[in-house]
Amino acid sequence: MSALYPEIEPYDHGQLDTGDGNLIYWEACGNPAGRPALVLHGGPGSGCSTAARRYFDPDAYRIILFDQRNCGRSLPSAADPETDLSVNTTWHLVADIERLRAYLGIDSWLLFGNSWGSTLALAYAETHPERVAAIVLSGVTTTRRSEIDWLYRGMAPLFPEEWHRFRQAVPPGIQQRDEDMVAAYHRLLNHPDQETRLKAARDWHDWEAASILLADPHGLPRRWAEPAYLLTRARIITHYFSNGAWLEDGQLLKNAARLTDIPGILLQGRFDIEAPLVTAWELARAWPQSELSILPHAAHSTANPDMSAAIVAATDRFRDI
Repeated sequence: MSALYPEIEPYDHGQLDTGDGNLIYWEACGNPAGRPALVLHGGPGSGCSTAARRYFDPDAYRIILFDQRNCGRSLPSAADPETDLSVNTTWHLVADIERLRAYLGIDSWLLFGNSWGSTLALAYAETHPERVAAIVLSGVTTTRRSEIDWLYRGMAPLFPEEWHRFRQAVPPGIQQRDEDMVAAYHRLLNHPDQETRLKAARDWHDWEAASILLADPHGLPRRWAEPAYLLTRARIITHYFSNGAWLEDGQLLKNAARLTDIPGILLQGRFDIEAPLVTAWELARAWPQSELSILPHAAHSTANPDMSAAIVAATDRFRDI
């Protein structure tokens, strides 16, 4: 039996104009008078999912989801090569969250973030701690340089065949100029030729698939069958990671004292290859008000039954804060 709450549809949705040419899709589910909770999706660039609505008691929570800039139903899409990503940074997203909070008339809210969403949750909470009632994070990341390097070089010995294909897919001219896989793929994903961009998006996701399939043998997300989705996601990820997410290295851990008095639950799979446990452990040490729970049979995927049950149990604990 699933630990998730039943499927639910939004009772309200819209497009929030950021004033700089972007429209941010948002939706609200559950109880309009309930405890506000904000879902921050991963990627960056993955877009929000219907499953994320089900992590919260719909009778107790006013559940807010939104597609971060240039992905999902937000416009313009990063799949369009003409879309300017220069106004899509971590700090633009932090400002979008605060703009959305004010627009919806919310005083403070619980934050839930998975993977990249945990980085964004920490960036927002450290900037606006007075607006955060509690935090639940899973697959904890802070997008340090070492974390990016692990994903696109450090994991290579674990998947030598897939790593070889990932590197070989980069044309020699680009590869000779830049041994950094993130920078090389960023260049390919912004190439003027559409087929070059699409191939780079597929090759990028083939590398990611190696660790995902090891952790979740049920298969890849259904959205990965859509070329436009792959291009959107890969273009945004390489845009962020080639710029270090516009964070001073280690910034979110160094500033964890700003989270004082905010209760938090950190959920980490013991076998999470994409976000190794050390980051969650270091964050828990820097943030005494947080509680680290290590799930012995889980990895990075929130679809893992143990992880999804732990997320629901965590949000249940904060229903009445």
